[in-house]
Amino acid sequence: MVSTQESPARPAQGTGPVLACMSVCTALVVGFVAAINLAVPKLAASSLQPTSSGVLWIVDAYVVIFACLVIPAGAAGDKLGRKGTLVTGLGVFAAGAVISALAPNVPIMLAGRAVTGLGAACVLPNCVGVLLHATAPQRRPHALAVWAAASGIGGVVGNVGGGAVLTVGSWRTLFAAVAFVAACCLVWVSRSAPSSARHDRTLDVPGTLLSVTAVVALLIGIIEGPERGWGSPAVITAFACGILLSLCWVLVELRVAHPMLDPRLFRDPALSSAGLGMAITFFGNFGLFYVNASLLQYGRGFSVLQAGLGIIPLTVPLLVGTRYVPALIRRVGVPATLCAAFLLTSAGLVALSYASSLAYPAYAAGLVVIGLGIMLAAPCLTAEIAAALPVERAGIAGGLQSATRELGSALGVAVVGTVLTAGFTHRLPGGLSEHTPAPHTVKEAFALAPSEQAAITDAFTQGADTALRAAALVVLLAGALVVAGARRGRRVPR
Repeated sequence: MVSTQESPARPAQGTGPVLACMSVCTALVVGFVAAINLAVPKLAASSLQPTSSGVLWIVDAYVVIFACLVIPAGAAGDKLGRKGTLVTGLGVFAAGAVISALAPNVPIMLAGRAVTGLGAACVLPNCVGVLLHATAPQRRPHALAVWAAASGIGGVVGNVGGGAVLTVGSWRTLFAAVAFVAACCLVWVSRSAPSSARHDRTLDVPGTLLSVTAVVALLIGIIEGPERGWGSPAVITAFACGILLSLCWVLVELRVAHPMLDPRLFRDPALSSAGLGMAITFFGNFGLFYVNASLLQYGRGFSVLQAGLGIIPLTVPLLVGTRYVPALIRRVGVPATLCAAFLLTSAGLVALSYASSLAYPAYAAGLVVIGLGIMLAAPCLTAEIAAALPVERAGIAGGLQSATRELGSALGVAVVGTVLTAGFTHRLPGGLSEHTPAPHTVKEAFALAPSEQAAITDAFTQGADTALRAAALVVLLAGALVVAGARRGRRVPR
């Protein structure tokens, strides 16, 4: 039932400004994940004096809060109004960035990062909600394809923009610049986005709390796995709690009258495979981002800015070809499109692993192939998730799409980082590999053995190549499951 507090608006006749605005907001909150990785060296050497664990949580606090609140924030937008929730989220995001820019110590920095993550959780799903509401049904596949491309490009925007800002300023400058862009987006949304209807659905507090705690537990396990070891008691406990809380969430959601996200929806193989597909797409994407910046800097001697610019070839297919994807899907179908997407992504990752020692154009060609895979996968999967839920639940659809992506991104960084570290330490020169504890980063190894820089760099490059091949294998195998689910979904009437 629609509340009388905010009247429903008709889809806008000209959706171009809304689409552009939602795409920029999306690129901002996604790109901030990548940009902060470039600031890690400056943060580690800053007056904050963070420990290695502190640096890790400065990076990951944003991702944890973002991922665990994105579905509840989408539900809040459906109930309270998507435009208002989006505007509030941008304000909170900007405030968190300001807190981080002014932080005198690590606890205040972590608080700022958490606040920024809360804002991002309100922004991303409600961008989808606003866009679906503002777009006529026949134009939604195109709009979702463009939005999905912006989501894929966001990581590259973060690399390039973050590299540019950090080249001329400090890490504090980066946070200040992000706050300024968020404030500009807030004004833009206020002026261009239409208001949508509010729906009288009770907020599912037990389901929300269980989903949040389950995702937090899973993310703690994923994030701490590479640092503590995947078999450590803390990591095993985190995963066990995540699984147990997820089961409790399912039981609660099956009993409440208005569940935040009805688990029965996942009986639809198209929806469940699309969620897995989104996670796998960004597993490969952010696994690549984790390796790429260091590989270009250590392996090729690129500066921070050059490393940010070096990822640009990946965006070419997204910028040029995205508008043709909806027509391609109508012609060849979802399973064939996804099959091509995961084959291309996997092949591109393998190509990069063999091109790390070749001239940069060969490396750039591998990036273009990966970009083709993302270009096909992201719009297709976004449309599948949106189609599985009614338009009045667009906020939840956006939240589900965002949550699976953030989980996939976190898992990609964790798995690729683990394989990279293991390969790097195994290949270090004898004296370093026997050092206790063994250095886990190139910087630590350089400090212990300055005369062995060439051998250390070679060890890192070989470890990165192994990590890229491992990511390619995961994408290929999991992608086969996604394609199989998509085929079953074509045979099951919705």
